[in-house]
Amino acid sequence: MTKNIQPPVAKIVPKQLEKHGDIRIDNYYWLNQREDKEVIDYLNAENKYYEQMTAHTKEFQKELFEEMKGRIKEDDSSVPYLYNGYWYISRFEKGGDYPIYARKKGSLDAPEEIMFNCNELAKGHAYFQLGGVSVSPDNKFAAFGVDKVSRRIYTIQIKNLDTGEILSDKIENCTGGSVWANDNQTIFYTVKDPVTLRSNKIFKHKIGTDVSQDVLVFEEKDETFSVFIYKEKSRKYLVIGSQSTMTSEFQILNADTPDSEFKVFQKRTRGLEYSISHFGDSFYVVTNKDKATNFKLMKTPETATSKDNWTDVIAHRKDVLIEDIEIFRDYLVVEERNNGLTKLRIMPWSGQGEYYLPFESETYTAYTSTNVDFDTDVLRYGYQSLKTPSSVIDFNMKTKEKEVKKEQEVLGGKFDKNNYEEKRIWATAGDGVKVPVSLVYRKGVELNGGNPLLQYAYGSYGYSMDCTFSTTRLSLLDRGFIFAIAHIRGGEDLGRPWYDDGKLLKKKNTFTDFVDCSKFLIESKYTSSKHLYAEGGSAGGLLMGAVINMNPELYNGVIASVPFVDVVTTMLDDSIPLTTGEYDEWGNPNEKEYYEYMKSYSPYDNVAPKNYPNMLVTTGLHDSQVQYWEPAKWVAKLRTVKTDKNLLYLDTNMDTGHGGASGRFEALKEIAKEFAFLLDLEGIKK
Repeated sequence: MTKNIQPPVAKIVPKQLEKHGDIRIDNYYWLNQREDKEVIDYLNAENKYYEQMTAHTKEFQKELFEEMKGRIKEDDSSVPYLYNGYWYISRFEKGGDYPIYARKKGSLDAPEEIMFNCNELAKGHAYFQLGGVSVSPDNKFAAFGVDKVSRRIYTIQIKNLDTGEILSDKIENCTGGSVWANDNQTIFYTVKDPVTLRSNKIFKHKIGTDVSQDVLVFEEKDETFSVFIYKEKSRKYLVIGSQSTMTSEFQILNADTPDSEFKVFQKRTRGLEYSISHFGDSFYVVTNKDKATNFKLMKTPETATSKDNWTDVIAHRKDVLIEDIEIFRDYLVVEERNNGLTKLRIMPWSGQGEYYLPFESETYTAYTSTNVDFDTDVLRYGYQSLKTPSSVIDFNMKTKEKEVKKEQEVLGGKFDKNNYEEKRIWATAGDGVKVPVSLVYRKGVELNGGNPLLQYAYGSYGYSMDCTFSTTRLSLLDRGFIFAIAHIRGGEDLGRPWYDDGKLLKKKNTFTDFVDCSKFLIESKYTSSKHLYAEGGSAGGLLMGAVINMNPELYNGVIASVPFVDVVTTMLDDSIPLTTGEYDEWGNPNEKEYYEYMKSYSPYDNVAPKNYPNMLVTTGLHDSQVQYWEPAKWVAKLRTVKTDKNLLYLDTNMDTGHGGASGRFEALKEIAKEFAFLLDLEGIKK
């Protein structure tokens, strides 16, 4: 009987933490020693407790896994795209957990060349990720990155695609991506700080030379910035980007002259954000210059790139956020967001006859896809909604004809999108602001308050939570669940002001918005507190921790994945990955005002003697984004402080990091665990 199984109790070792004259006592600080046997033993004890307590759901988990796997086309492949004379394809084979990257020369009828078979490369590794495949301009070499630990630290190597030989060049501690100069001999890559994992250096490497001789091209010394490098679509320029939350700076170099010096495009000015796209003899600049909160599009000659030379192409609009642009020879395509919905605006350079692509739903997302060439009338874009599988569509901007190149197949013979209802409703927050909520559920659901409902949100970094289709989610919907996305402040769903209103000293709006959406869903009879569940991961896990401290009575169960819950301690430790680069998001607790505000909502610091919902907390031992000890400490503290007898589980994947398992089917096993937790609480056994 599970009633006789006792949860592990972490030992208490009080540690005094002092800042600004304020003393906090952290009884579980010791859990941050990843190599300590006692720490590993505690995490294993929590895992054992979780396994024992959920043993009765094991068969159900297997059924859910097989059900979700059964909807996936195992021998699936991407829509091919043509680049520099080759068609590129990624595909899966039946039974394969990992993708195969291939290409065909000149024609889709040409023989397939397998560049990387990740199923072979992953053998013997608990975790495997291939990233940053970059082919040289002469199509002979491919640089690629491999991560076998899941801390997003890659080793770059180079493969001769003609012979299949992996060259001896081996570059450690990178982001994984690299960029070729036009000489086919030089690659540029980004290195991470070994302690903080901040991307801080750009190096240059020549094929066949010793890596120790690689040239440091640029070092980003400001700890609030990270760096990256890419090549413009025109293939003329290499670009180094330096980015913080609120400020950007770019440097450019002609790709024909890799040994020359990079030149600053526009020097950093605090609060000035911009991104650049080269076309013809100009650069197009998406920027918030001149107080353009929702961004505008400007243009500048490639020979005079400082902001004094920028001129308006699309003026700033208060109700429309410019997210990105895609440039073609005859057309400019603008990705916009208005009233929470993504829109694709087609603008001929001739100035005649601009239009928007028509989308009818209010719970969809649309986005430009792989568009690598200027010289075409065809825009490739993606479309999906909460009930509509994702499609890749080729749209002729001249004739307005569209061709669906691929629609995601849902196998099993049971799925019909017409069996589901999707809608958008608006909840009113405590300060009167209207917050959109997107819903999907099976048709025929009665709004009587008795429906199980899973409410999901993120709400940080200006990351908009778009309405995407999920084959796994069908396992909940088909068992009577309603799924809701709360588009709360802190995201950018309703433009940049929506983000600004949910960060720094306004961060609590993120949490109160979520709670107010929950109350609205209950008042509107979509569900009740007995059947309402909440889920969030990473910064969304912080959201979970905050709302259950504020209003635990609203939820029957909560899933917090890799949750960022020890906000004050983490933000005071500048040796932890991401910390310094996050001051513009959360505030710098070395300043008293931010310290006190952070402390007032930090989930770990605000655990109190009260009843909490049933909880499943997940983490990865090697997580580089949110360290495993945050959820471990949080659960340990909750165990000793909470006053209820509800379930509390900590499930630590001892092999992976922030993104969870690496194989496509292994990841399904983690989702099956989460769904079994929710369905078990609802008494749904099959």
